[in-house]
Amino acid sequence: MADLFEQEAAKKIAFLSQKLNRCNYHYYVLSESLISDFEFDHMMKELENVEKQYPHLVDANSPTQKVGGFITKEFQTVKHKYPMLSLGNTYNENDLREFDQRIRKQIGSNLEYVAELKFDGLAISLTYINGKLDRAVTRGDGTQGDDVTQNVKTIKSIPHQLKPGTYPNEFEIRGEIFIHKKTFERLNEKLRKELEIKGFDEDEIREKLYKNPRNFASGSLKLQDSLEVSKRSLDAFLYFIYSPSPVAETHFESLKLAQSWGFPVSDHYTLCPTLDDVFSYINQYDKERKDLSYEIDGIVLKVNNYRQQEELGFTAKTPRWAISYKFKTEQAVTLLNYVSYQVGRTGAITPVANLQPVLLAGTTVKRASLYNADEMERLDLHNNDTVIVEKGGEIIPKIVGIDLSKRSNSSLPINFITHCPECGTLLERKEGDALHYCLNDKNCKPQIKGKIEHFTGRKAMNIENLGTETINGLYDKGLIKNSADLYDLIFEQLNNLEFEIGEEGEKKKRSLKEKSAQNIIDGIEASKKITFERLLFALGIRLVGETVARKLAAHYKNIENLMRAEKEDLSQIHEIGDKIAEQVYTFFRTPENCNLVERLKNKGLQMQISDDDDEGQKSNKLSGKSFVVSGVFNKSRDTLKKLIELNGGRFVSSISGKLNFLLAGDKMGTEKLKKANELGIKIITEEDFDEMIK
Repeated sequence: MADLFEQEAAKKIAFLSQKLNRCNYHYYVLSESLISDFEFDHMMKELENVEKQYPHLVDANSPTQKVGGFITKEFQTVKHKYPMLSLGNTYNENDLREFDQRIRKQIGSNLEYVAELKFDGLAISLTYINGKLDRAVTRGDGTQGDDVTQNVKTIKSIPHQLKPGTYPNEFEIRGEIFIHKKTFERLNEKLRKELEIKGFDEDEIREKLYKNPRNFASGSLKLQDSLEVSKRSLDAFLYFIYSPSPVAETHFESLKLAQSWGFPVSDHYTLCPTLDDVFSYINQYDKERKDLSYEIDGIVLKVNNYRQQEELGFTAKTPRWAISYKFKTEQAVTLLNYVSYQVGRTGAITPVANLQPVLLAGTTVKRASLYNADEMERLDLHNNDTVIVEKGGEIIPKIVGIDLSKRSNSSLPINFITHCPECGTLLERKEGDALHYCLNDKNCKPQIKGKIEHFTGRKAMNIENLGTETINGLYDKGLIKNSADLYDLIFEQLNNLEFEIGEEGEKKKRSLKEKSAQNIIDGIEASKKITFERLLFALGIRLVGETVARKLAAHYKNIENLMRAEKEDLSQIHEIGDKIAEQVYTFFRTPENCNLVERLKNKGLQMQISDDDDEGQKSNKLSGKSFVVSGVFNKSRDTLKKLIELNGGRFVSSISGKLNFLLAGDKMGTEKLKKANELGIKIITEEDFDEMIK
């Protein structure tokens, strides 16, 4: 009887695996959905349950293995069966003409090329045995690389099992792993929000954001937790097959075959009978590369016929039958006027290159971030240097080099400052930290202004009409020196108050009108009702973001308990840890901070959690369900978000095929409604939602 059950389990595993693999292929390769997300998830869960009961029947290429979960202590080094050589590079047409002449001199003029895009990613070699993915290895030094098979299996577009076809019993296919630009931007924005919630300021956030898609893809593939890799949404294009005997007569035919076997192959390749066709291809994609969803840095040219490739052979480092033509990153040359230094809310110091204005990629560039002292040292900047500027990822201006031929012999090097540019305090840089800090947070103007600005922000006390310029004006007029001073302001002080706004040399006068003055007073008064958890976030304690503030409020219930807490007690709270505990403990042991809290308490701000604010989860009624909220409701958006999370649901910001519900209110956007209908998302009203959580 046991054998019979096992046989049935094996059949079920095979059936579900085949169906799920087919769905994955259509979804990730052909961009079409065969079934709904719900049906797919249900089948996946069913397969997981059967495999749990019969673990010895689990295939290494099962669809359940695609989501990762393997921890790799170290990567095994694997020798390549076929060396992974580099390509010769060129940046000009003359080199291509010379390449073409050498080819024709050796094999004659009866030839054609295949032109392909040069993807800006990480080279990978995949080995398939009997149609199954057996091993994935990085380029390494060309002769051996790292075995990253478990991580590559998390890339949905790479098949674990090939579709039926006439492929060899064993072969390798080479390609490039990359990340799409929008995905990279989305993950960077997610990281930014996480850092904001944790309390990092803008300078620290810029330092920690992922720098470019290529490095992100490369770093992701080397992570030791393949479950984490699966969250990175990597993708791949494959472009060359190695096997004991050729799979086709030409490279062009082999690309078509690879597509038919289920491999992700870019559509942007073409036959080029002449060199003029090659130049047309280059010109086309030099213009169109900005419209592609992924980064490319040039094109690759290969002799199409395999017999001719074999005749041409290899040098010690490169194939003689292929070459890459790299696009030039758009750059501009301008003068460095001077280096200034910005002081963030936490005291982090960021150097900024102030430039002679120059047009670059359609915008006028006046400044470029120098990031930190290490970057300045690397560039070896001197006064009045002629600098080469480009846009990193075509977004952020950065200095990539110096034109030393134009540097004056009398020009002096620019060294990173030793003291705060605002208050003169000696800067500190801890070991292992990339940034310098000014520790004078009590008297350094930018830090004080930054703390007040943080306090009034939308996610904190949400005091409307108190933007950066107004806060600067109130501070410069001596009306506020800290957050508590806001609650001493009266209408008469603000009405018709004049102050300067703008940068040095471009300053202009601004006057607060009667309505604006009253709105500020009303906003300050309304903020007294803001919850205790948001007040904790507003205090600006380093490393205490929204999530940590909620945990602290839920655990200690009121400000008195929190202020008395010892470091050991704080660090025992889930996800708090020693570093956050140290910051919280130190904050409430500083007399100035205790005085600030006491003043805020006396002004009537919420210093304890109410029954309605208790963060304990109320139910699991929305467990596993995701919601987008759009429109105007009787409840505030923050209240709806909190209710979703308190009942086990997930609040998300954008509509996708995996969304469960669109909570639609009055005056919601037509585009969101249209997209939800196209994707078959269930649309509910506020009344429907209330019924769900009753």
